[in-house]
Amino acid sequence: MLCRECVMPDTRPDHVFVDGVCPACITAKKNIIDIPWDERRHELEQLLDKHGGRCIVPSSGGKDSTYQVMTLIEMGADPLVVTASTCHLTEIGRKNIDNLAQHATTIEVTPNRTVRAKLNRMGLELVGDISWPEHVSIFTTPFRIARETGISLIMYGENPQNQYGGPSGTENARQMTARWRSEYGGFLGLRPRDFVGMEGITARHMTDYELPDITGIEAHFLGQYVRWNSRNNARVAKAAGMIQERPCTANWWDFENLDNAQTGIHDHFMYKKYGYGRAATQLSVDIREHLIIREMALQHVERIDGLFPMVYAGVEVYEVLDRIGVNWGRFCEILEQFTNWDIFAKGDHYRKDMPLQRLAHAG
Repeated sequence: MLCRECVMPDTRPDHVFVDGVCPACITAKKNIIDIPWDERRHELEQLLDKHGGRCIVPSSGGKDSTYQVMTLIEMGADPLVVTASTCHLTEIGRKNIDNLAQHATTIEVTPNRTVRAKLNRMGLELVGDISWPEHVSIFTTPFRIARETGISLIMYGENPQNQYGGPSGTENARQMTARWRSEYGGFLGLRPRDFVGMEGITARHMTDYELPDITGIEAHFLGQYVRWNSRNNARVAKAAGMIQERPCTANWWDFENLDNAQTGIHDHFMYKKYGYGRAATQLSVDIREHLIIREMALQHVERIDGLFPMVYAGVEVYEVLDRIGVNWGRFCEILEQFTNWDIFAKGDHYRKDMPLQRLAHAG
């Protein structure tokens, strides 16, 4: 079933509908009507003052992290940008990271790339997520740098449950607790220690992905203090020098997820597991912001959502797979393994020709 207000299905994890409406749409209305944003911004100013204006911004160089940095600088803060190196950095991703370094001091942390490629492959095979190490390191690396630098405030971007939906009550969280990281930090039931001993991976290798002690460190969601708007974030980021272009035909926006060439595979697995892709997610946000009507969004979903990205942000899928040691035949086997055939047998808006059939003709 699709939300009657946006185009998200009820097959999204932790997405419990109320009277046919998804939690993200319910929360979006509350954000407009119920939240006193002027008071929240004042609370943010007090939080920054408490920490002497020093804070860490976890960053990919993308629209949101650029917006975070520019907003915090405007408020008089002194942000340290911390980038946990992505799995397969694109050319445009490199340029945008370098661009952000023109506005604030930056640190890039790059774990062992050989181990990283193994984790990409094992994440794909075990839980159907090629981006497992990237998603985990986003929530571990900034805390390690905070510990090493003595900076006790980390400002993440949006609360994902607030913007995209989740269990009731989670959308209100302003602070990222240890429990939040454990439940929503991208682990998907795997823990770093599970990989120790596999293919030469040691406990030392996996410390880059372990949750460090966060005693004395506060991590907050900026989007809980200033109203979050993806398109506005993109405008601010573009004005600050960020390069923006549509990474593949399965995306609706031209300003999101430009840094990692593996993201196309990640998003397609999401589509095959849960029946929605990146376009449906982005179009649903635009519906909530009254930028497109639902009927037109449904047409775009039917046209592009779930198209397989043979090229993502200028990188061919074969290059991505070669880097992690997976051939095309094995990739097809893994994709079929994680496909939810119940969803694809329903014949709803997400039903289309199987991407693998298209690709078989492409070589």
